[in-house]
Amino acid sequence: MRTEIKMWAWFVPFFVVVTYIYGHFTGWNEWVGMTGLALAAIFPAFIAVYLWMTARRLDPRPDDNPHGEISDQEGPYGFFSPYSWWPLWLGLGSAVVFLGLAVGWWMVIIAVPFTAIATVGWTMEYFKGDKAV
Repeated sequence: MRTEIKMWAWFVPFFVVVTYIYGHFTGWNEWVGMTGLALAAIFPAFIAVYLWMTARRLDPRPDDNPHGEISDQEGPYGFFSPYSWWPLWLGLGSAVVFLGLAVGWWMVIIAVPFTAIATVGWTMEYFKGDKAV
């Protein structure tokens, strides 16, 4: 977890500096952008502190051992469908849904059924047909 903590913690000073630069170039008059950037500095701090507090309570992971081997990691990594087209259709449907939120609700109404069908198709892919488990 040490790597994740450092990664999230490095976002904090970056966004603090970006907030200062933004404020300097806007003459300290544009509060919406500065507030957004300040919040962008605070939110990673929440995540870093949460991960730090969680890491104190747990045993070190094999990932945190500099001399650790890949074989030290236990358990299966999961199963991923090698020849599935459903993620493509789900991604396209979701993209059109989110685009519809910006462009117009009529796109959302058209895309939601396609997204729902792709979700069900991907979930039920191995429960029917030639690939049934």
